[in-house]
Amino acid sequence: MNTEHVSSVSSSASFKKVAFLGLGRMGLPMARRLAAAALTLTVWNRSPERAGGLSCAASPAEAVEGADVVITMLADPAAVQEVAGRFLGHLAPGALWIDMSSVGPQAVAALRERLPAGTSLVDAPVLGSVGPAANGTLTVYAGGESADLDRAQPVLEHFGRVLRCGGPGSGAALKVVVMGAVVAGVTALGEALAVADGFGLPQELALEVLGGGPLAGMVARARSRESDFPVRLAAKDLALAGGGRVLTAAHEVLLSHPDIADEDLSRVVEAIRRG
Repeated sequence: MNTEHVSSVSSSASFKKVAFLGLGRMGLPMARRLAAAALTLTVWNRSPERAGGLSCAASPAEAVEGADVVITMLADPAAVQEVAGRFLGHLAPGALWIDMSSVGPQAVAALRERLPAGTSLVDAPVLGSVGPAANGTLTVYAGGESADLDRAQPVLEHFGRVLRCGGPGSGAALKVVVMGAVVAGVTALGEALAVADGFGLPQELALEVLGGGPLAGMVARARSRESDFPVRLAAKDLALAGGGRVLTAAHEVLLSHPDIADEDLSRVVEAIRRG
């Protein structure tokens, strides 16, 4: 860990209170990292039994009372809009809201329009799964005004490497671009392996050759047994891209396998081969 990182992270102790809303697959291990860093933390979740021993508020409004920083990690644009409506009027003057949900730049723009005067918003979705969320090795795509990014940086560094993408909405936009390529790539790999099956080629041979070329990353993702990114959320991310023939086709493929909607994206490859 370099000196700049240590100084930046340690300065997050200057925040009097952090609120974290949304304790799903990713949210809970991320919130635990903040608690382990000795930050004063209050959490909220629709199912309070998922709080895992963290101090859980009864409502979003209660969670954000007096918080310097509010972090949301929710499933989709509708969820963020709904929960925001329950806490925006309770934000402290000068509060910084960091939305780490994958909702796309249009949703971020709509959220910014609802900000109370004197508060600010940074969009900071992440790349990585549950393991990296727990050990702090996520990649954080951060977008916002420069001064707001400076304030958010010490908190965001608890989650992993922070990549500043530009102005408001740029972090959310880059996440859509990256996930579009990743999800469509894994889906295309499934189709390629189905073709290999049709020719009678052994799957391991096809994977060995594909993994030795430009598709190495897609092969590694498809073979991962440690990732936990549900197919339904992958489909949601493709929908955020707003079109394109390849991404639309990949989206339709994901939706055609509702039986694996809650399983990791890697299961799509086998589902396509079966189909």
